[in-house]
Amino acid sequence: MTLPRALRIWGLLAAAALAVLTVSLMLGSVPVSFGALVDLVSGRGGGIAGEVVMRLRLPRALAAFACGGLLASAGAMMQVLLRNPLADPYVLGISGGAAVFALAGLALMLPFVWVQAGAFAGALAAIALVMSLSHRSFLRTGGHDSSARLLLTGVMLAAGMGAVATLILTLAPDASLRGMLFWLTGDLNGVDSVALPLGALLLALLLVCPVAHELNALLRGDAVAQSVGVAVGRLRLRIYLAASLATAVAVTTAGSIGFVGLVVPHLLRLGFGNDQRMLLPASALGGGILVMVADLAARTLLAPTQLPVGAITALIGVPVFLWLLSKRPLP
Repeated sequence: MTLPRALRIWGLLAAAALAVLTVSLMLGSVPVSFGALVDLVSGRGGGIAGEVVMRLRLPRALAAFACGGLLASAGAMMQVLLRNPLADPYVLGISGGAAVFALAGLALMLPFVWVQAGAFAGALAAIALVMSLSHRSFLRTGGHDSSARLLLTGVMLAAGMGAVATLILTLAPDASLRGMLFWLTGDLNGVDSVALPLGALLLALLLVCPVAHELNALLRGDAVAQSVGVAVGRLRLRIYLAASLATAVAVTTAGSIGFVGLVVPHLLRLGFGNDQRMLLPASALGGGILVMVADLAARTLLAPTQLPVGAITALIGVPVFLWLLSKRPLP
């Protein structure tokens, strides 16, 4: 893919993201006109509208964009890493590890900051456990068998963590169940800091975009990649760590938002091709757009009732993906 075409794709997605962000800041229980929003951005506005936009809507919208970007780019990386079109950010048990610790915190009615810290610790524990169980075959050889071993290790870990999470839900007090359910399906309510997810998204892209051309070679097989000078084992480790940490930060911030990491990369492949140099930044933008749209719908469709963001992402993404899949062959 040529650079001008990639720039056009990124520019289109960035413009769409800016448009969705603008609408997210305007709509809600306190409507804000476009003119008033311009005044706020320029520093001339204030009052109730200013407080609502700057303290509530803007952090939530930016967190939605960052988490969507993290999940979609992690999904794109996992699909290359495992050579499996069904791979998503949660396939290696990272979400399960985070869920066990977070649900335990919610069941104990700990402060939310401790719940987030527990989720991050659980995600890191799952990352370390998968690496320790599969490092001999995966990190050293990088062959097909290693990818299968890594996938099976992650799936088994996810199944075990899911069983533990179910037990926690069964034993939890009724007062905690609603919050636990929302965490399991994705919830951006109460997000007040976006520095961590935005910083993690930037770091993940800085880690993987410079080696995107090597990922294109890896898609053709280990032998082809090695023949053009790619250090396959080191590349796989880099991609695994970037995707895992991106997933850990997204889950810590917003809970388990499903389908983004699976659907968005495939949508972009079907629409624009499978060049990783274009796809990785485009996935970050596309995932951010999807989660911002889902979050906007979650807080406005049945206001003041909040809907789970993960359910909305599935309702939006799956029909669009199936329609596009029926129109075009997989690249």
